[in-house]
Amino acid sequence: MSVLLFILGVLIMVVAVGFSIGLHEVGHLLPAKRFGVRVPQYMIGFGKTVFSFKRGETEYGFKAIPLGGYISMIGMYPPAKNKGDVGATDAPILRKSSTGMFQQMADEARHAAAEQLQPGDDDRLFYKLPVYKRIIIMLGGPVMNLLIGVVMIGIVTVGFGAPAQTTTVSEVYQCVVPLGEESTRDASVNNGCLPTDAPGPAYAAGLRPGDTITTFDGAPVGDTAWVELTQAIRSHAGTAVPLTYMRDGVEHSTTITPYKTERPMIDANGMAVTDAQGKTQTVDVGFIGMGSSVKNVKGSVTDVLPAVGTQISGVAAVVLDLPARVAQVAKAAFSDEPRDPNGPISVVGVGRIAGEISATDLIGINDKAASLISLIGGLNIALFVFNLIPLLPLDGGHIIGALFESVRRFFAKLFRRPDPGPVDIAKMLPLTYVVAVAMMLMGAVLIYADIVKPVNLFG
Repeated sequence: MSVLLFILGVLIMVVAVGFSIGLHEVGHLLPAKRFGVRVPQYMIGFGKTVFSFKRGETEYGFKAIPLGGYISMIGMYPPAKNKGDVGATDAPILRKSSTGMFQQMADEARHAAAEQLQPGDDDRLFYKLPVYKRIIIMLGGPVMNLLIGVVMIGIVTVGFGAPAQTTTVSEVYQCVVPLGEESTRDASVNNGCLPTDAPGPAYAAGLRPGDTITTFDGAPVGDTAWVELTQAIRSHAGTAVPLTYMRDGVEHSTTITPYKTERPMIDANGMAVTDAQGKTQTVDVGFIGMGSSVKNVKGSVTDVLPAVGTQISGVAAVVLDLPARVAQVAKAAFSDEPRDPNGPISVVGVGRIAGEISATDLIGINDKAASLISLIGGLNIALFVFNLIPLLPLDGGHIIGALFESVRRFFAKLFRRPDPGPVDIAKMLPLTYVVAVAMMLMGAVLIYADIVKPVNLFG
């Protein structure tokens, strides 16, 4: 059964990736058609066409290699300039002679594009559109992924909720174990306590698993205010503090004295603080020796966009350092070094994670559904950020080219110079090929790592 569930999870993610790619291309297709550009093809995948049909002037279909998609638009490359020309001519002409390998590549691309032209296409060329329309077309794909991500994250945030630590006690320690000795203690012998250990303040105060703390030092404590409660405990080292808690519907009162001990330094989100070398920072604080229960807490609609923003910033941080992070993944894949669970993964890795989530018996069906939906949302946020990288052949490269053209024409007009014409992105083909090859190599490394040393959510 677990194998079937694993396969089901993988298939769910395969379908989700397909829809995400397909809707990304729809994001380009709809504004392109709205602005009158002729679109000969809308394809999911690359390579040989497996299935297609034609509706109107566009061929829709699937190709053999399902690693992306594209729409082809007439007039992506402006015509070459004749010697002495200031701006580009209206006809898609070629230079009479090549001046080198790079120029030949650009000419060949223009020639291939020119072969697609049909009578009546003169006013339907992409490069002839106003800059803002070209930007809208190229932004359409990433924005579609962003919208999918917002919807998926919104469903999880509002419909399922996110795991949050509560003020309900999950475990109580009978003693205070010095920092760093936890792994050396046998919990089956006297609960892991030695005669020299200080008694656990929470246990001594009468707290037991299942109790819910309601006030600390006279201040009310909310059900999900675990981080705030922890900060208050840490700041009251050695001080007797009144505390109330609920047990079986009855409120009880007690006094607790947090024990002053060395513990990890935590930030405002309750996460351990590390130094530049990754070592956990410590500080002397109050400690009472208890753990908290975790439950899903549903958010409101107003919580969705901040959650999306957090994911975007996290993905952007990875993308900005992508080559170095891929190198770390490669190092881990070809050595005994552990893999960073927060590092980049490929589509194969996403599929494996989906399979693990579907097959595990450690979480309930609601949590499985929420995790898979969240994974789909995160995938689309990653597609949104990645496609905005300002390099061709990505959408961000076309957007930067259009913006550069707008700036160039603005200054030409400002200084009363001739119109310099559209930016010739065909001249960027050598760099485009370099970027494409680099992306394929990084993708191959990640796929290999996800096969031989995958990221495992459940150990």
